[in-house]
Amino acid sequence: MNGTKRSNIKIEAHVEIVQKHHQRTGELTEGYVSQILTKSPQHPHGIKVRLETGEVGRVKNILPDD
Repeated sequence: MNGTKRSNIKIEAHVEIVQKHHQRTGELTEGYVSQILTKSPQHPHGIKVRLETGEVGRVKNILPDD
């Protein structure tokens, strides 16, 4: 599932994000959502979130919970 719709993303969801300084390389960071930062219902580049580790980026993939 992609991360362009805010309604798809829940707190503690398992996601992959791309951080601002990794946008050129597309390097993904995996983690769990602690805060949803984008207020609009959708964003073409992904909803911006803060992970539990404090990293901030835009959601590229929502991973299934194991």
